[in-house]
Formats: sequence, structure tokens, C-alpha cells
Amino acid sequence: MGIPKGGEWIVILIVVLLLFGARKLPDLARSLGASTKEFRKGIEEGAKSDDAPGDSTTTEAKTES
Repeated sequence: MGIPKGGEWIVILIVVLLLFGARKLPDLARSLGASTKEFRKGIEEGAKSDDAPGDSTTTEAKTES
């Protein structure tokens, strides 16, 4: 098992066309692209917040004298 080769991709494409139809494929590709973009954006924001010094999620309790 590995990455599908040329002939296998054709079979996969035919199965996808039969399952979803040619009209829905552009919508599926568009939503997949948007999901991928949001996922990458979230990963980048998470990495930035981890690298930022002084940004701690814990808060210190203040005592009054």
C-alpha cells in the first residue's frame, strides 16, 4: 500500500463521479479548499500564540494589603 499510481487515480475519479455527480464536484472542491485554508490558519495562529513571550493563559491572583 502506498500512494495511488496513474491507473488507480482514474478508478478513484470514476468512483467519486458516480457517488457525487459532476455537478457537485466543484462545490466539494471549493469546500475542501476552504476547510484546508481554515485548518492551516488555525495551525499558524496556534504556533504564533505558543511562541509569544508573556502571553500566558494562567492568571496570577492579586492580594490586597
